[in-house]
Amino acid sequence: MPTSTRRTTTRLGATALTTAALTVVGLLAVPGQVSAGPRNLLPRQCTGDAPVVCHFDVPPGNYTVTALLGGDTAGSTDITAETRRTMLAETPTEAGRKVLRSFTVNVREPEGQPTGPAGSPGLDLTFGGSAPRLAGLHVAPARRAPQILLAGDSTVCDQWREPYTGWGQELPQFLRGRAAVANHADGGESTQSFLDEPVFFDALEAEIRRGDLVLIQLAHNDKATTSEQYRANLTEMAERVRARDGKPVFVTPIVRRRFHRDGTLNSVALHVMKADLPMEMRALAAELNVPLVDLTAMTKELVEGLGVEASKALYLHGDTISDNTHTSEYGAARFARLVADDLRSQRLLPGRYVR
Repeated sequence: MPTSTRRTTTRLGATALTTAALTVVGLLAVPGQVSAGPRNLLPRQCTGDAPVVCHFDVPPGNYTVTALLGGDTAGSTDITAETRRTMLAETPTEAGRKVLRSFTVNVREPEGQPTGPAGSPGLDLTFGGSAPRLAGLHVAPARRAPQILLAGDSTVCDQWREPYTGWGQELPQFLRGRAAVANHADGGESTQSFLDEPVFFDALEAEIRRGDLVLIQLAHNDKATTSEQYRANLTEMAERVRARDGKPVFVTPIVRRRFHRDGTLNSVALHVMKADLPMEMRALAAELNVPLVDLTAMTKELVEGLGVEASKALYLHGDTISDNTHTSEYGAARFARLVADDLRSQRLLPGRYVR
């Protein structure tokens, strides 16, 4: 194909896509989901200006959202969904220019932690940022969306109370298109409790489809677990995931922010208690041929590299709180980026799904 023809085709394709977003915006069988500038043309499910808040009455499942951002004046928009899940980091748009962004949201009941507040049924989207500009919106079912299911604790889960933020809550912003994050993590859980209570692993297991990734980061609350029991619990999870044709992935735990005087992290920070849990997980991953995201090693390098003072920003430190285990929104996003990049580098997640 001649170069001029290719350029014309690309330009026409982009124009058609933008036009479709502006004029054929809809949700399932509900007509009129059009937003093209004037406030009264926004979907009837959307209210407000800064932020713009949208609610759609849909059943649990995965939904692909396509948002056209921008307007006559310069803007800067971020997008969150459900329980404070970051779907798109703050994105600037020049005056008179628009950008198209798509992502997939997993809608569950309850919408956050399995033992947390129920939240509102259906899909909730918030278009915030310093100057939100929403010019078009399309929501459609994504019944065959590839899924990343998360089994974890409070450092992973969808935290409903600010400023607490789990890295699983920030992971969706680094994905694009049809890839969905189904975060089943819950605060306070160990490998044993996650298996014992049906609301945790049983519920996650029921959602696994062929090829889905299941990321397992459980260790923070296994301080009293023996190495034998820890390995047995992880083995059971991996075997049950594989029995559903899913792909288990072990994720060693994020480090705590606890230093020796020489600036290195101590044994509590590295989860070496009754057992060396990261070491046990690494060894078991090799034994079972389960892929491993060594988040302990990656976060250790990051936290030690930042040092005692600068690393505080990753965790919860302020006038009224000093928490060296749970992460800030900034820290959770940094850690989630490490996970997304490692999944891509190991080819566990196709590059086209990583933003």
